[in-house]
Amino acid sequence: GVSVDDAPPPPPTPVAAPAPITPPSSVAPTPPAYNQPPQQQPSYNAPPVPPAPPAYNQPPAYNQGPTPPAYPPAQQPAYNQQPTYNQQPTYNQAPPAPPVQNQPPAQQPEVSLVKGRPVSLTKGQKVTLRKEGGVALTMIQMGLGWDPIKKSGLFGSRTADVDLDASALLYADGNLVDVCYYGQLTSKDGSVRHMGDNLTGDGDGDDEVMLVDLQRVPAHVTTVIFTVTSYRGHTFEQVSNAFCRLVDSTTNSELARYTLQGGMAFTGMVMAKVYRVNGEWKLQAIGEGIQAKHAGEAAPQLGRFLTA
Repeated sequence: GVSVDDAPPPPPTPVAAPAPITPPSSVAPTPPAYNQPPQQQPSYNAPPVPPAPPAYNQPPAYNQGPTPPAYPPAQQPAYNQQPTYNQQPTYNQAPPAPPVQNQPPAQQPEVSLVKGRPVSLTKGQKVTLRKEGGVALTMIQMGLGWDPIKKSGLFGSRTADVDLDASALLYADGNLVDVCYYGQLTSKDGSVRHMGDNLTGDGDGDDEVMLVDLQRVPAHVTTVIFTVTSYRGHTFEQVSNAFCRLVDSTTNSELARYTLQGGMAFTGMVMAKVYRVNGEWKLQAIGEGIQAKHAGEAAPQLGRFLTA
């Protein structure tokens, strides 16, 4: 007869109160995790790390120092040259023409002859052989003159014996057909006459004279070239006041004159030419030097003067 009582019920479990809500500004920092390596502190007074060298052949960055040149070095730029910005390329542009070598000088205008007023010709200038009023000349006289240069020496001033010879060479379409000079004073057809040889050049006026009858010049002759050559080989550096002049033989009046300026290191000189164009005669001043002592040596060098 033992009575057993039921076990008493367990006490109720207390409910935990909710944690208070803390504002973000008052959240406590998370404590560091233990057994972790500490963060590296910055080192003060440490030497700066040099920047990496720039890569070559890369476009330069603006506001940076100059890029060292590539090797081998390129062509140096021209200093003080202003750069051209935003320049547009030109497509299909023809390259510039190369400079023209040995370009002939510009043609001089032709001048007219006026009675009583001789024309002073320049190199290459042309004159139509017509008198004032349009009358064609028929008889002309080519006077050629020069003066030897005086030199001072121990026994006073003296002049060199410079023997210059005037010649007239007749051409037919580039072929030499006749010559008038001190060895043949009259051309074979009789149209050109040499009035005599001067051995020194002393005296005033013309030293040698060539007479040309334009009406008697054969029809196949197109050009008559007048030259002066040095028989003893003196150059024109030893000659002064060399000239040629055109004279109307019927009135003995000077119509045109061409004077050489300065001496040249040549033994011959092509002074002028008389040539036919469409049946009309013209005179052209030339004044070009050649190496020749007489007409025979001059003839092979005159081909370039035959074209008008």
